[in-house]
Amino acid sequence: MGSAISQLPKPADTVNMDSPQAEMVKSALQNHKVVIFSKSYCPFCTMAKEQFRKLDIPIHVIELDQRDDGDEIQSILGEMTGSRTVPRCFINGNFIGGGTDVKKMYDQGTLQKYFI
Repeated sequence: MGSAISQLPKPADTVNMDSPQAEMVKSALQNHKVVIFSKSYCPFCTMAKEQFRKLDIPIHVIELDQRDDGDEIQSILGEMTGSRTVPRCFINGNFIGGGTDVKKMYDQGTLQKYFI
């Protein structure tokens, strides 16, 4: 038996998928072939970006740590992809994974197939 506090329902973390930030995310995904939501200091984000640079593929990068609304955008991405971690990488509006996923795709030759 827990305390009365532990028995209270937890408030739902709601994400407004109609907010200006959500609209910005949707717009970026519609207007750019490759979008990476990143943090400038994150080594996994650097790993993901590097795979596209090796292919000379232009990427649209949104550095969440350099935005006042970065945490809200990260929550929106969490709602969309099931995780708030960065990087969140998209090709043609479709979520393809994080840094190690993109590196693995590059190493296996499957990332390149999106751009043939």
